[in-house]
Amino acid sequence: MAHHTLKNSYSLLADRLNRFPQGAPPSELLFKILKILFSDNEAQLVSLLPIKPFTAIKASRIWKMDLNSTRKILDTLADRALLVDVEQNGEMEYSLPPPMAGFFEFSMMRVRNDIDQKTLGELFYQYLNVEEDFVRELFTKGETQLGRVFVNEPALSTENALHVLDYERASEIIKTASHIGVGMCYCRHKMEHLGKACDAPMDICMTFNTTAASLTRHGHARSIDSVECLDLLQQAYDHNLVQFGENVREEVNFICNCCGCCCEAMIAARRFAILNPVHTTNFIPVIDEQLCNGCGKCVKVCPVEALSLVSAFNPQHPNRNKALLNEERCLGCGLCVRNCAINSIVLKSRAKRVLTPLNGVHKAVVMAIERGKLQNLIFDNRVLFSHRAMAAVLGTLFKLPPVKQVMASQQIKSRYFERMIMRMKKAEN
Repeated sequence: MAHHTLKNSYSLLADRLNRFPQGAPPSELLFKILKILFSDNEAQLVSLLPIKPFTAIKASRIWKMDLNSTRKILDTLADRALLVDVEQNGEMEYSLPPPMAGFFEFSMMRVRNDIDQKTLGELFYQYLNVEEDFVRELFTKGETQLGRVFVNEPALSTENALHVLDYERASEIIKTASHIGVGMCYCRHKMEHLGKACDAPMDICMTFNTTAASLTRHGHARSIDSVECLDLLQQAYDHNLVQFGENVREEVNFICNCCGCCCEAMIAARRFAILNPVHTTNFIPVIDEQLCNGCGKCVKVCPVEALSLVSAFNPQHPNRNKALLNEERCLGCGLCVRNCAINSIVLKSRAKRVLTPLNGVHKAVVMAIERGKLQNLIFDNRVLFSHRAMAAVLGTLFKLPPVKQVMASQQIKSRYFERMIMRMKKAEN
């Protein structure tokens, strides 16, 4: 009976997590992960929380619990980085972050003794790197993805730099952030427990703004200023790491500095390349075949295997090779440009600019529309039967191809919905 109750608690929590636009498909591995992070009682309580940010008063009503006890539980969960807490107008608001980018990473951003990180790292590896359901759900559903690549700024020419907008520069995200935190790279920390980590810098995972404020307050990340963070960015450039960050233009919450061997985003970009799991930069490298000497440095440094060496078909030098680019795989990061000693590779603008959502709300709604989960955002208080019923009705409607196609049109995803969000923000201010 106890086993049945235990599994039921984590099944409910998994169902709650799977209502996020990017989803968290339930499996025995997921239940084991959640069991390490949440107690049975915590799993049941968190499964009832809304998707949108909430106050302790709202949680106490949902849980039917007194306010002091509610606050104690919420603060305990925030202290373990399972909830993010942000002060708004003098009152603390809480939110349950998605598994990724969210509390999966937060659990490995520092060395901890309160949980078994070795077992957790092994389970993460099995759930994300062996089983495909979660990563496929996270990176390949819909057109709008969780993250985007930032161009390697030292690879930009003077002409290129004129075409890079501020939100496309990692350096600008750093300079304008209200809070900055740095912690251990979740991906390399996970691989370290499996004996597979590379030698890239570990303490280089960057968080910003409200997420950084919460993580640094609870000691899961170290608070730093923009000067130190820019130094870390340069360190990432020096180690040929790719900057992969939140796919929004305003209030970016994270930038990971990714290697090709350990990091989930780069692994997904290789594994599901045809499905475009990661948003590229607005640049693409161009190889001058006359200059290229086939040294292979660009091939070795590419994190997604978008470059290869082929015969140059040179009668005078029959053994000479040249670099060949697979544009469908290319992230446009610019690492190949930086590592070409003879300047045979340059960046050019892509023919069509990549659409980046305005902010987290815009991104969440567009992702939900594309994945048929908008009803989960609109009616997210699962305690009320009327909301559950309406959500079920909307869920059925959004699965109909004509409705889904209209709702997910480029017009809704860009100009129309963006203007609506901006009007809402002005009204709040």
